[in-house]
Amino acid sequence: MRHAPLALSLGDPAGIGPEITLAAWAERRARGLPPFAVVGPASVLIATARRLGLDIPVKDVSWAEVAATFDSALPVVATGVGCDPEPGKPDPANAPAVIAAIEQAVAAVRRGEAGAVVTNPIAKSVLYAAGFTHPGHTEFLAELARPADGGAAPRPVMMLWCEELAVVPVTIHVPLSAVPGLLTTELIVETGRIVAVDLRRYFGIAQPRLALAGLNPHAGEGGALGLEDDAVVAPAVAALERLGIAATGPHPADTMFHARARTGYDAALAMYHDQALIPIKTIAFDEGVNVTLGLPFIRTSPDHGTAFDIAGRGIARPDSLCAALRLASRMAAAGSSSGASPS
Repeated sequence: MRHAPLALSLGDPAGIGPEITLAAWAERRARGLPPFAVVGPASVLIATARRLGLDIPVKDVSWAEVAATFDSALPVVATGVGCDPEPGKPDPANAPAVIAAIEQAVAAVRRGEAGAVVTNPIAKSVLYAAGFTHPGHTEFLAELARPADGGAAPRPVMMLWCEELAVVPVTIHVPLSAVPGLLTTELIVETGRIVAVDLRRYFGIAQPRLALAGLNPHAGEGGALGLEDDAVVAPAVAALERLGIAATGPHPADTMFHARARTGYDAALAMYHDQALIPIKTIAFDEGVNVTLGLPFIRTSPDHGTAFDIAGRGIARPDSLCAALRLASRMAAAGSSSGASPS
């Protein structure tokens, strides 16, 4: 089943988003990319192409024109909010354009005009300086997913994905010293439940297998190296099993990520940020994808930042963005087959 084109938000225009977007479109056939439209000001892409000496046509279109345009020009759906960025120079003046692109990409998916949201990297510090009040990109997306009746926003879950590994950090951007206090059985169970639901819905895994890492070395070694694994993680495994989810653990994290171990599960739940991101960035540094689960729409993103230090030099690689576009298309197709609603 052919689905609607993808909505790619421009991201921070002073970062590498514009140039990796141009590079991805230029390599669209070789990389097998699905049709997508950039949401944001076309002027930024035109200026970037000119600066880098790239002969890439950029065309303002409506959503109805994206599929027919994609083969001959990079389609752009304007937001009505412009900016004039300098590569490598983060500027709060660009924040309204960044925010408008995210908002309108989500709106297009929820209207059914686009099949999924793919987001180029943003710089939270730039948005904060302009008065942005959300903790980060993911939390903003969750707020945009809030039901029209004013109900609670969904709880988003970050999954890092490549063909060889899917891993979910239960706690994310918090100091390591804060992790034991934040980690609860309820948090682990809710995270695992959301992961299992979306692995079924968007990855076609009928009975997802979850492997839970221990918090402490050797998964606590029976309490000798910490009590959290027996008191918090093990009860979460049991609770997930009672929900009908195939879950195992807590496993010593140092033996979970080699090739043979990875055949035993579909997703690993790690207890903190680096426990999750070190293995996937070791396995697939250039092609890892950040996937947000738990939302009423699909969202993927490159697993890297704005890279202001190399922006405008034409050396940024589009590998992760291309992987994010392909995965979003795959998830949209699976969601259509399963009857998942875009909103």
